Amino acid sequence: PDELIAEMPPRYGRATVQRIAINAVMAGCRPDYLPVVLAAVEAMCDDRFCLLGVSGTTDAVAPLVIVNGPIRRALDINAGAGVFGPGWRANATIGRAVRLCWVNIGGAQPGVISMSTFGGPSRYGACIGENEEASPWEPLHVEHGFDRADSTVAVMAAEAPQVVADTRSRTAPDLLSTIARSLEVVAHHKAVGLGDTALVFSPEHAKTLADDGWSKAQARQFLWRRLRKPVRDLMPGRDGGEGLSDEMLATFPDGTRSETLVPKFRTPESLKLLVAGGTAGRFTAIVPGWPFRDAPSRLVFRPIA
Repeated sequence: PDELIAEMPPRYGRATVQRIAINAVMAGCRPDYLPVVLAAVEAMCDDRFCLLGVSGTTDAVAPLVIVNGPIRRALDINAGAGVFGPGWRANATIGRAVRLCWVNIGGAQPGVISMSTFGGPSRYGACIGENEEASPWEPLHVEHGFDRADSTVAVMAAEAPQVVADTRSRTAPDLLSTIARSLEVVAHHKAVGLGDTALVFSPEHAKTLADDGWSKAQARQFLWRRLRKPVRDLMPGRDGGEGLSDEMLATFPDGTRSETLVPKFRTPESLKLLVAGGTAGRFTAIVPGWPFRDAPSRLVFRPIA
């Protein structure tokens, strides 16, 4: 029980197995949920996740726990209809346990250290499974080097989901064009250099892309390229006061007239694609990450023991 899993930001409390288990009990977890909570806490405390920054930001990001592998079914973790909503003990209590650990062990008390302007539902708790059985592609954890038979958690600093409703597109370019225009306003319409952001495709939207012969990699590349804008369209004062900083503008030889294309997201791989939700409904959920250029948080995986 005294085994140290991590020192948990922002106050670097000792997240031992016993302390994590106490918070899991308070959240309503069954005993067999504990390995998922332990792995999620360990992932959150990885330096690449930057829990210290997530704790103190005025933005609304909070840890989103994504579960892959056979443990989803063993624990009845919802990956289907209503995946982001209520009604499933595992999702509700695992997400809540992670939040309680963050507050009670890490010390991220709202209004004291946690200074999010709005907060959000995910700061109460957020846990989903990937609907691997309804996906035409490899699951998220397989893309990141795990075997399909492995059970994993991934944590991402995430804002609330934003639903894109496209009921008419029947080709990959048409559907992805709709999604790209929606992604354009993440953070704001002139934000550039953003990091990890999730796209959660409904099974119907994923099938549209796959039936057109498109892989995840092709979809990512299409979106990334479509979301580039020339410097001249990113100037402060052009359609709003936001825009490129003087420091960034100095890197372009033609200055404000430059036609150089600047990407919305750092790389195509910044877009994390997965499938979840019910089998009826032509929707995709955009789950924005930390909405600032060069925000340091990354998606972090851990195997579930």
